[in-house]
Amino acid sequence: MNVSATLLPAVVRPAVEDRHWLSSDHCATPVLELLDALGWAIAETPEANVHATSPDGRVYVGWLPEDPSAWAREIVWRVQVLPTGGEVWVQEFGVHTPSEAVAGFLAALVAHSSR
Repeated sequence: MNVSATLLPAVVRPAVEDRHWLSSDHCATPVLELLDALGWAIAETPEANVHATSPDGRVYVGWLPEDPSAWAREIVWRVQVLPTGGEVWVQEFGVHTPSEAVAGFLAALVAHSSR
């Protein structure tokens, strides 16, 4: 098959300095801004952990930088979902996972759930 180069998608190669999000800075801001914009209930604990619940109460997101049991498992993010008529499932993200990646996961989860 011979395809014209003009029909192929352009190859995008971001400059190295544009890839700052590829390594974690241990900042929850991208996720918390997304959840706040979506109208989730967000509560901070005195220990600096953050707990968020979706408006329908079926999804929980925890930012757990000061939770000893989370650190013992080397995670800082916990997402727990209770689907309609299904079993609860959990996705956890480690200490080196960029918050932008967690925000992308949640954005995809929310977009899929609205179909």
